[in-house]
Amino acid sequence: MNEADAAGAAAGGIIMLVYLVILLVMVVGGWKAYSKANQPGWSIIIPIYNLIVWLQICGRPVWWFILMLIPFVNIVISLIVCIDFAKSYGKGAGFGVGMWFFPFIFLPIIGFGSATYQGPAVQSSE
Repeated sequence: MNEADAAGAAAGGIIMLVYLVILLVMVVGGWKAYSKANQPGWSIIIPIYNLIVWLQICGRPVWWFILMLIPFVNIVISLIVCIDFAKSYGKGAGFGVGMWFFPFIFLPIIGFGSATYQGPAVQSSE
């Protein structure tokens, strides 16, 4: 292995470590946020179930999960649900937009911060 390969491997290892730390912070922050809403915190690590719980926390109907599977529609729906999630914790729409763009920053703020769950932002008609 030459110096360029070693440097590339080291850089790749550092990038992977940073990624894993960010992922861990998001999982723990989400776990705490879900627990504040009296939902099982472990559900944040289950791929499909975490979206269903996320919708329940926001007060959106569970069938919105289907909308999250449609390309381009899922972008709008995820933005709406992020805003609803923020409002469920007493935060504003700007915080929800921030959560949509930078979840690795804003989700831990809700989980570790003083925000309390105030109930679903939207009353589901389901």
